[in-house]
Amino acid sequence: MRFTKGMMAAAATLALTIGAAQAQDMMKLKIGTEGAYPPFNNLEADGSLVGFDIDIAKALCDEMKADCEFVTQDWDGIIPALLAGKFDAIIASMSITEERKEKVDFTNKYYNTPPAIAVPKDSDITDATDAGLSGKALGAQSSTTHSNYAEEKFPSADLKLYPTPDEYKLDIASGRIDAVIDDVIVLSEWLKSDDGDCCKLLATLPTDPVINGEGAGIALRKGEDDLREKFNAAIAAIRANGTYKEINDKYFDVDVYGD
Repeated sequence: MRFTKGMMAAAATLALTIGAAQAQDMMKLKIGTEGAYPPFNNLEADGSLVGFDIDIAKALCDEMKADCEFVTQDWDGIIPALLAGKFDAIIASMSITEERKEKVDFTNKYYNTPPAIAVPKDSDITDATDAGLSGKALGAQSSTTHSNYAEEKFPSADLKLYPTPDEYKLDIASGRIDAVIDDVIVLSEWLKSDDGDCCKLLATLPTDPVINGEGAGIALRKGEDDLREKFNAAIAAIRANGTYKEINDKYFDVDVYGD
């Protein structure tokens, strides 16, 4: 009996030792996100982060057996914060563009959705064209592919830039601007809410690969090739094992992965 108890004690000690070693060896990552871009990422009143980006990030971390911590960062400073080492990766619906590739590396895409324009329900705007928006105040979040798209495609509009979508939503609801441009999913989900009752979707816009890029990817500091490949393998794995679809269907009625 003593021998059995001794063996059990030794086994328990060994299990604790192995568990501690595995925990110590677990990759630790800090994930940067904005926390102000629902339904992709949003910081709730209780301090919790929710959204498609957040659930995808958690699934990728589980797949990589990584211990991940989230850090919120204003959009305008999110790439500088990555480069300064504040976090190890950005998972925040960041489009993969050639301009951004000059500063950071990207994984493969994890979703790809087009831009769109929303207007008040009683708007006299009927076309999502430069002529249709000529002289109209068009809101967009600054430092985004959507603001770049507006500058390029709608030069006759009066472009108004905002730090987050929340500000442009308030301004269009109160009549201070005439239209807004953003991701079609972001606008569509907002329009379903009480806050979006003011407005309607005018049109989904054709993507421009030069402006809109290749979809949303995970941004990393240049030279982090091993980490990039781990993320790419994890993206492929959750696409194959059904986890991606579960997360997608939790938030959306369409497959946001795209072509």
